[in-house]
Amino acid sequence: MVNGFKGRCPHCGEGAMFNAFLKVNDVCPHCGEELHHHRADDAPPYMVMLIVGHVIVGLMLSIEVAFHPAMWLQGAIFLPLTAGLSLVLLQPVKGALVGLQWANRMHGFGAESEAGL
Repeated sequence: MVNGFKGRCPHCGEGAMFNAFLKVNDVCPHCGEELHHHRADDAPPYMVMLIVGHVIVGLMLSIEVAFHPAMWLQGAIFLPLTAGLSLVLLQPVKGALVGLQWANRMHGFGAESEAGL
């Protein structure tokens, strides 16, 4: 999962996992591990919403209680912060979820070892 979070192949930790912002390479350019059969789908955005929601709501409540800023100021601070944090976390979270699938041999990862049983 750590390699995936860093955007690296979960198998070797060297090759790039992504060839675009959220497009996973079909195979690792370094070790040749097949990555095309991952099924991250909608899980990364849900995880990012969960993380960002907890961070932003906690900050908003703390600042509201401590300083009572105007609504326009809160909007000017927290709307860009929410969008930015979401964009920053989306690729690492998707990489970590693909790494989790690889580690647990889910959705076709490790199929060659199962075929030999």
